[in-house]
Amino acid sequence: MSLTRAQVEQTAASIAAMQEPSGAVPWTPGEHTDVWNHLESAMALMVGGQRDAAERAFAWARETQRADGSWPMKIVVGEVEDHSGETNMSAYVAVATWHHWLVARDEAFVRRMWPTVRRALDFVVGMQLPFGGVAWSQEWAHGEPGPVNAEALLAGSSSIYHSLRAGVALAELAGEPQVDWELTGGRLGHALREHRDLFLDKSTFSMDWYYPVLGGAVRGPEAHALLAERWDTFVEPGLGIRCVSENPWVTGAETCELVMALDALGDRARALQLLADMQHLRTDEGAYWTGYVFPDGVNWPVEQTTYTAAAVVLAVDQVTDGTPGADIMRGTTLAPDFAELGLECGCPSGDGSADRVAGVSGRTS
Repeated sequence: MSLTRAQVEQTAASIAAMQEPSGAVPWTPGEHTDVWNHLESAMALMVGGQRDAAERAFAWARETQRADGSWPMKIVVGEVEDHSGETNMSAYVAVATWHHWLVARDEAFVRRMWPTVRRALDFVVGMQLPFGGVAWSQEWAHGEPGPVNAEALLAGSSSIYHSLRAGVALAELAGEPQVDWELTGGRLGHALREHRDLFLDKSTFSMDWYYPVLGGAVRGPEAHALLAERWDTFVEPGLGIRCVSENPWVTGAETCELVMALDALGDRARALQLLADMQHLRTDEGAYWTGYVFPDGVNWPVEQTTYTAAAVVLAVDQVTDGTPGADIMRGTTLAPDFAELGLECGCPSGDGSADRVAGVSGRTS
């Protein structure tokens, strides 16, 4: 079971209803906004026919970006609660902008967003660690960037890989090639394929399991094997997937991200099944509960989040090819996978290992 177009539009409207006058899309009304989930909501608004709301969301991103290319990690109703800059959150503006281009083919919009994308990815590229992962955040103090948290998150770095491919595609569209981004992407892709043990251990979280596939660094037989390793740990048939392995709690956003990862591998049957399984989180108004504690039979936390609704809209769009943006996670319109050049991890450079995934990622437009 998937959703009808009317149901997708209803869910997008539920996101728009929670948007603040500033254009910010918080997790829930009165809660915090972070730029990653905010931009994911903007993408869903584009899919769901809420372009005006999406444009306000993108304008908010342009207006709130700092000079170094980052955004504050948490903003609550216009007030910064956590000033630190998170690399994955900042990078995602490239994915959202490329998605907008796929859906709307609006060159003027891309030109407006390009300086924001360029600053964001320059910030992220400057945070790459020698082994290839990207430091997850940088503290801020007294209005200035401070110490770097020089450890890398596997899920975050996987999403950054996706963002770099979108960014290089945008650079080509803008006529401003960014060789540094490509070199960073090559080293990052290598780390995600060959050095996952060097990232912070967050293996109890399902995101660390499927994100190397979702972000596109691992595809083909290696991706199928990776998802098979912990399928029984995280997947709860009929309900969705666990957020954390030891907690009996399924979450809608993680389930829909796995749907998109499976679809990107051509595993349409299991993608559709999981998408159907998580629909118990849907409300009559088209919003979505964040999660469900299955021993207790209760939705928890007691909130309906924009990012959960957005993940559903994007997953439905992908499995139904509802809009031209349906490719955003499959990646066939993104820049090709990057060559592994200039490695600093001790492995030989340029050994062609990136060809394992390049075969399913050649650009088509």
